[in-house]
This record gives sequence, structure tokens and C-alpha cells, in this order.
Amino acid sequence: PGPPSIPRHTNRLINEKSPYLLQHAHNPVDWYPWGQEAFDKAKTENKLIFLSVGYSTCHWCHVMEEESFKSKEIGDIMNEHFICIKVDREERPDVDKVYMTFVQATSGGGGWPMSVWLTPDLKPFAGGTYFPPEDGVHRVGFRTVLLRIAEQWKENKDALLESSQRILEALQHTSEIRVQGQESPPPAKEVMDTCFQQLSRSYDEDYGGFSKSPKFPTPVNLNFLFTYWALNQTTPEGARALQMALHTLKMMAHGGIHDHIGQGFHRYSTDQHWHVPHFEKMLYDQGQLAAMYSRAFQISGDDFFADVVRDILLYVSRDLSDQAGGFYSAEDADSYPSTTSGEKREGAFCVWTAEELRALLPDPVKGATEGTTLGDIFMHHYGVEEAGNVDPMKDPHQELKGKNVLIARCSPELTAARFGLEPVQLSALLQECRQRLSSARAQRPRPHLDTKMLAAWNGLMISGFAQAGAALAEQGYVSRAAQAAAFLRTHLFDPDSGRLLRSCYRGKDNSVEQCAVPIQGFLEDYVFVIQALFDLYEASLEQRWLEWALHLQHMQDKLFWDPKGFAYFSTEAGDPSLLLRLKDDQDGAEPTPNSVSVTNLLRAACYSGHMDWVEKARKILAAFSERLQKIPITLPEMVRATAVFHHTVKQVVVCGDPQGEDTKEMLHCVHSVFSPNKVLMVADGDSTGFLYRQLPFLASLERKDGKATAYICSNFTCSLPVTSVQELRGMLSP
Repeated sequence: PGPPSIPRHTNRLINEKSPYLLQHAHNPVDWYPWGQEAFDKAKTENKLIFLSVGYSTCHWCHVMEEESFKSKEIGDIMNEHFICIKVDREERPDVDKVYMTFVQATSGGGGWPMSVWLTPDLKPFAGGTYFPPEDGVHRVGFRTVLLRIAEQWKENKDALLESSQRILEALQHTSEIRVQGQESPPPAKEVMDTCFQQLSRSYDEDYGGFSKSPKFPTPVNLNFLFTYWALNQTTPEGARALQMALHTLKMMAHGGIHDHIGQGFHRYSTDQHWHVPHFEKMLYDQGQLAAMYSRAFQISGDDFFADVVRDILLYVSRDLSDQAGGFYSAEDADSYPSTTSGEKREGAFCVWTAEELRALLPDPVKGATEGTTLGDIFMHHYGVEEAGNVDPMKDPHQELKGKNVLIARCSPELTAARFGLEPVQLSALLQECRQRLSSARAQRPRPHLDTKMLAAWNGLMISGFAQAGAALAEQGYVSRAAQAAAFLRTHLFDPDSGRLLRSCYRGKDNSVEQCAVPIQGFLEDYVFVIQALFDLYEASLEQRWLEWALHLQHMQDKLFWDPKGFAYFSTEAGDPSLLLRLKDDQDGAEPTPNSVSVTNLLRAACYSGHMDWVEKARKILAAFSERLQKIPITLPEMVRATAVFHHTVKQVVVCGDPQGEDTKEMLHCVHSVFSPNKVLMVADGDSTGFLYRQLPFLASLERKDGKATAYICSNFTCSLPVTSVQELRGMLSP
């Protein structure tokens, strides 16, 4: 990038902390952040509001900014007729959801950047996503839309206000999720079977995954399949469920969606083969995938999956970690191809020409067929082609022309055989090649890093580290999870109010900063942090994490529970700028908070004896009952929770000294078995500790013959004591 020029314009966004908002601080548009100042100005000047919502790793958000928001001419039209507000959807998912509900209902589609026009009292009446700046053959341009809407407001103000009121009433009606008369959860077995059949029908037998293209790494589907297998191990359906999940995870790890040189996973694949991705890397994907690959290792014992876990966690530790312990949100897809380039290109940081690879890997290989170089072996294994390996159909802007996205095309055995090598030699050679490419890549300009730290996504990542630490018996991962939880406690929790905060930011000199008015935590922040603290307790056995989790669960109930219609609202009551209080009804890139809440509540009840939480779990399932019976594939995580609810949770209590070898051996056994409905606790004999105060029944359990002893309890009624690891393993499998 050339020398920094002095910006001609600076707007109010310069005072914000969000990297996405700061990217727009020098637009000629007079942007406001979401807040009272903008609302008041719209009212006093009786102007419409133009709301633009996006996030920093969104490709089309960058395009619309380049084409429209950096244009002085379009900026003038925007400033003259509208009060313009910019929102980072990762900071304010609440604002995003309200208006996305409107855009989807009125245009049949949605996405980002989201462009919505509102009346001065914030009611939406027109909206869409990306607009090109000028009119084209098939779509109307942004400039035209701005002028038409300004004209409508001048000519037909009353009609506009009236229609915005009608739209809002319709949205309130259609977006309501509540219990419909019958107050019981749906039948678990039918819902599980229907969900499995719906997933099975959409499964891609060849490449794994659940659609042709684009293809997303949907952890919620994989998590469901693992649970379905665990509860149906002896049936052909159970076997197929496991095969579907493991095959998908294998194909993803071989694909171009997996960064073979820089580790971690890109957002999604544009094709059926997991080959050419959209290159941004999101924290929530790394956290959930680390947990899924850990589970795959736990079930299969195949080191291939453990290696992928290590790969993801290496990437996050190195590239997405703040020195204070928190995790950053994302890395962008677009970057400058070289230090002298004037414009960014998608994937530039990650792709290679055949020529570059030859130059980096020229060495002849001893013991291989005559004349073989490192480059020959590497290029064969990773599907590199002279003219580039990206299908032009998947590259509409020709950004990847002549480039290669690495994809493991052969098994190591086949590549080794082709060049007359042993698999062990091959593995070392490929490792050496990857190191070299990694050093070469380090010379390229890095993509933009979004250093915002969100409570919810940090929760998902803590779960990833904690579950990996337990399943792979890697204490270092558990410590990293604990460091991040301590970070949350310090920077994203207000001890005075007992509430979570949504976000904090990396400031100057790597300090951690907070907004002038911190954004309060949303439902998803509570849910994913509580889940993380339960996972961290099970991996570390430190009771302070349990104590904090139960405190946050009480707070979540107080802020978000809907006593009339059941289940939790995504946002708390009392923010006049939010027109709707919604409940999400779809497990997407992240599970919906109500789905995870069911399992959280059941775990919380096991650790506290507070049975009201089991009742709340039942009520959530009742509120979503109709949807779970008709289209369970939209809520695979809640379907999974329905099964856990139905099978009641097994409390696995290990009595013993946490430092003793016999106790450690039992814990290792518990961690190595995948059981979807187990909750682990250690009774260490300290009757003054938090767990003994919560659960009086623990005092009656003792060590048998002075050895570490396990009890499997259900609703606080316990089995006979078990002192052998083999016997315990048998009792744990569902």
C-alpha cells in the first residue's frame, strides 16, 4: 500500500472502538453510531434514517464501501436527505436481528451489507442488502434508490408512516415463538429420527457435508450426529450417522477450506468439494470445530482428528490471541498480494502459483524416483496445476486466475507410492515443504485482523480448548481455556451488577479497552459463557468456574426469560430503540442460544440440585415443540438437547484426591468416552467446598477400600460404587 495520505474527511465513527466502524471513519458520509444522538437528530430535522449494517470480514461490505460510501457524490446525497447510521452486527446482534427479520420478510432474502431505511421513530419501511452504485440491466443502483426514497418521504410522508406501522405489527405477530397450549416437550425419539432422516437426505455421499454448494462446516449437524450415534450404536442408522460425521470432518480437513500452511479453517466453501473457500477465518468456527474434531478423536481413536485439533488450536493461539488472554474475532479474506500492490484481493495471503512453488521447493529428493524435486511431490499431493486449480465459474472476479488453492488430492500412501517413498519419509518431506511455504507467506502483507473481543465467541473458544484438553489429555489446552475465562472475568464482567458485557477491544500499546458506554451482554453471551464454564470445570475441576456459571445462569433467567410464552428472549427488556424482542429459531453457524440453554440448564441442575432449572429446560422444549416436530433439521442442537432431556443426565461422581494417580486414571477414563448426557464432578472430601454445600448427597459417598471410587447417579440417586476403570468405561457408554 502506498504512503498514507491525509484523509480528506473524518466523521463521528473515529471515536468508536469497533474495527469495522473505524474502517468507515474517513468516508465522506456523515455516519453516526447507533444511539440517541442520531435518533434525536432524525426527529428534530424530521429526516429518514439510512441504516447500514455489516462486519469487518464481509467481502460485499468492502465492495459497497469502495463503490458508494467513499464516493463524494453519493455521500452528498446521503447527507442531504438522511441521518446515516453504521452498525457492526457483531457488536450489536440485537439491532441486526430486528432489521434482518424485516429484510427477510419483505425481500425473501437477507445478508450483509444490510441496507435499511427507517422512519425517524426507527420503524423500517424499505430495505435490501448490497446495491451497486449505478443502475444496471438487472438491478436498480444505490443512487437511484436514495433519491426515490427521499422523494417518497417528501410527497407521501403519511402513507409511508402508516405502512411502516402495519409492517411492524405484522413482524411482531409472525416472529413470536411461544408455547401453544400444550405444555410438554415433543417425543424425543420421533424428533431425533426425523432430524436424522432430513439430514441423511441432504447429505453428500462423496464429499460429506449437507448441501451441494456453497458448503458450510455446520458443527451443529455434526454434534447432532455424534449424539444420534451414541444413543443408537447398534443400529444401521446409528452407524450411518457416525460415518456421515467422520467423513465430513475428514473431507473438510483435506479440503481448501482448511488452511494447510497457516492452520485453522476458512468460513465456507464456494463449491461442493470443500476446495475454494471464502477466505475469512472466524473465531466461532475455530472454537466449534476444535470441539467437533476432539469428539471425533474421542469416538474413533484416530490420531488424524487429534492432529486437526492441534492445528486449529495452534492457529488460534498464534494469530487470534490477545496477550491478556482473550481471543480476537476474525481475520479478513482480502489482503494486498504484495507490499507494492494498490488493491486488495480475496485469498491473496493464502494462494500460490505453480511457478512460486517450484522456486521455493527446488531440492532433488534422495531415494525418490529419478529427478523428483520437493516441488513435484508437494504439487502432486496438493493438487497444484500450472494454469491454477480454481474453476473460473467459482471466481467471478478473476481474483484467483492462475492461482492454486491447496487441497490434499491423494492419500499419503498413494503419493508416497507414486514417488517410490515410504509414508513416513513422505510425511517428513511434506512437513518440510509446509514450513518453507509458511516462511514465504510471512513476507506477504497480512489480512486485516478484527481485534474486537466478544464474550459469546470467547465462550465458544474456551469450550474448544477445554474439550480438546480433556479429550487429548493436554493440560496446556486446559490452562489456555482457564486463562481466557479469567480474562472474561476481568474484562467482560461487571462485578457490581453481576452482569456480562458484550465486547472489549485491543487498544494502544496492546492494552484492553472498553467503550465509553459498555454494551451489555446479550442472551448468546450468557449462554456460550455458561457452557464454557461447565466445560472448563469438567476439564480442570476448579470449582470457582462452576460457582460463576451458576451465578450467570440465575442472571440469564432474570434478564431474558419469558414467563408467558416460555424460553428466553435474545435481548433484555427496556431498550426503547429495539422494536421487537425476538427469539432465534434456527441453529446456524452458531447454535441458537435457546438450544444450548436446554443443556446448560440440565447441567446447572445437576451441579446445584436446583430442580426449577429442569422445569425451565422442559418449557423451552415445549415452546419450540411444533417446530421440532415439523422441521427439526433447522434446530439440530435443540433436537440433541431433547434427547439429553429425555434420557436424563448421568452424574458421574469420582470420589478421591484430585492429585492422586488412581483418581487421575478414573478421570482419564471419563474424558476418553463420548457420552452425550454425562456430567462429571469430583468429590474431594472437602465438605466446606462449593459442591458439597450445593449437593448434600455427596457427603454420603465414600471411597471404597481407600481407592478412588466412581458412582453413576441419576437425579441424585447413585449406583453401587465402582473402583475398576474397565467397569466404569462399560457403565459410561450410553
